[in-house]
This record gives sequence, structure tokens and C-alpha cells, in this order.
Amino acid sequence: MPDTPLTPASEPRPAARTVHAVGETSQGGSTAAASSGDARPIAAEPAAPGCKKTDPIVVADDITRSFGGNIAVDVEHVEIPRGVITALIGPNGAGKTTLFNLLSGFDKPNTGRWSFDGTRLSGIPSFKVSRLGQVRTFQLTKSLAMLSVLENMKLGAKGQRGEHFWSALWPPAWKRQDAEIEAKAMGLLEKFLLDKKKADYAAALSGGQRKLLEMARALMSDPQFVMLDEPMAGVNPALTQSLLGHIVKLKDEGMTVLFVEHDMHMVQAIADWVIVMAEGRIVAEGEPSVVMQDPAVIDAYLGSNKDRDLGEVVAEIRAGHRETDGSQGEATTASAARPAPRTTGSSQDGMTTASAARPAGTTEEDPR
Repeated sequence: MPDTPLTPASEPRPAARTVHAVGETSQGGSTAAASSGDARPIAAEPAAPGCKKTDPIVVADDITRSFGGNIAVDVEHVEIPRGVITALIGPNGAGKTTLFNLLSGFDKPNTGRWSFDGTRLSGIPSFKVSRLGQVRTFQLTKSLAMLSVLENMKLGAKGQRGEHFWSALWPPAWKRQDAEIEAKAMGLLEKFLLDKKKADYAAALSGGQRKLLEMARALMSDPQFVMLDEPMAGVNPALTQSLLGHIVKLKDEGMTVLFVEHDMHMVQAIADWVIVMAEGRIVAEGEPSVVMQDPAVIDAYLGSNKDRDLGEVVAEIRAGHRETDGSQGEATTASAARPAPRTTGSSQDGMTTASAARPAGTTEEDPR
């Protein structure tokens, strides 16, 4: 089948952002601190579900995706701001990963249209989306287990001459480029502290190291927009700080980051903007400090224990279970100690005698 053409989106590109002093907003919008100390407005209007952004890199409208009779995603309008770190949060089953799959071309929606950096992406397959500068990682890492770490990295580079059949047959056509790609891969592996693992199979890495490998491989294509699906899931706490640092560096290097995460402390630590999903819809947007105080978000997702120590909460839950088990055990003991209702011995004996004396297959009315 012929490739789907990439067409520019009809929406006009937003004007360049105006730099404001810290805390100053434009048109009532929210601000995010930039690395230079200035602040750029993220929202062009008061923060609300689907609010317009000053400079969005992704704009999506009327996106729906259903599986059978279940609607997984029903997003009327959402914009991802450029040059900042945006967190996509929500309870399990809210539709976050499904929305990721749709925006990155790994799944097709029932309805909807969206654009990336002014180019319409509706119906564009994932490999073309990646070539345009939008890449993603997965909750369950997709490294090729039986290739080395370095070989996994080299796969992420774009425009490799050796990938074409006839060029591959003539090594001088791609040897020089391959050396450049390998040097770039080694530089990223050193940055992610994986250079000593370059010859190891990807299958030999720990869960956290695979997350680092997948993030490093995504950077091989020089992306503008990086989507991270639960980057901290299953990661050893010793590597958590390293991953956080790398995510912040992506923003410092001029990339836009959208990540899914359940750890609210991480969200508050690194996110400039938060989008909240529930039952497939966008239910809240805003700066982390504001969204975390939204009563609807707290009740529906974060819960009343968000500021308490996890061990304390778990101890309370276990104590409650012990009380419940104890009361159930007492009820069972009392029930076992209570004698079962009995019929009198004379009536039982009479019934037994009558049954024994009655021939098989007869009733009391039988004249025999």
C-alpha cells in the first residue's frame, strides 16, 4: 500500500512566546519557570480541562477510542505545551496509555484528529511519527533482549544507509556513517552510565537499566517531543534519582516531555504542568501545586492519605484487617459452640423403625 502523505495541519501556528517576569502571566494564563530564571506562560487562558496553550506542540480534538462497549478515551480537546515537562496522571484504567498509543501512532482512534508541530498526524503510522521527531518509551520496555546494549542503541538512529538492501551489499557506502552512529551511541551510554554494559545482552540488564536504555535509545533520533509511559515503574529506588535527573535534562536540552506517572512526589518535583484523566476524559489541568489541591482530584484519585507516610497507612490497613478477621473468628467460634437443633429420640427411633420395616419401593398408603 502507498504511504500515507504527511499534510500540514490547517490550524495556524501560534505566535512566538513572550517572556515575562517570574509570576507574571499573560491573558490570565499560568506560568512555568524557565532555566534562565524567566517565566513563560504555559496557558493562554485560565487553567481548565482542554484549555488553550500559548505555544502547543501537540493539539488534539474529538479523540475517542472504544474496545467493545467500553469507551477507553473520550477527549474533546487537549494541548501539550512546548518546551516543558507535562505529567499525565489518573487512576488505573483512566485511558492514559491508550491516549499515548493514539498520539504516537501505535493505535487508531474511532474518531479524532491531532497534529504535532503543525503537521497533521491522523492516520500516520508510528515509524513515520518517530521520523518527525516524536518518540515514546513503554511501560514494559521494548529492548531487543538478544542484541547487545550497543546494538540496541544503534537501532534508534534515523536515516541509516545500511538499512537499504543495495547499500547494505556495499560496506563503503555506510561504514563511515555507522562509525558516527556508534560514537553517538557511546556518548549517550556514558551519559546514562551504561557504557560499561555496551557488550552485554539487553536481557542481562535490570529493570531500571532497561528503562535507561530505552530512554537513551529514544534520544538517538534527536527528537523534539519525548513521551515516557511510567518511567519509574519497577525501577530500583537506587536508580530513581538518576532517571529523574535525565528527564529534567531533556527539558534543559530543549525537548518537550510528556510522561505518565503514579508517584505524586515525582510529579510535584519535576512537572511544570499536569493533566488529569479519569474514565477516558480530561478532568483537570494546571500547575502541580494547584491540581494537587483540587478537591475533585484528591477525592477521585489521590485520596485523603496523599501527605501521610506510606508505612503508617499500610499499618492502619493491616490493623483494620486484623480486627475484621478477629470479629469473624469470634462469630465462627460462637456458631460452632451452639448445639444444632435435635429431634426427640423417641420420634427418631420411631421413624427409623418405620423406615426399616417398610419394604423398598412402597409408601405408607401401600396396602401390602
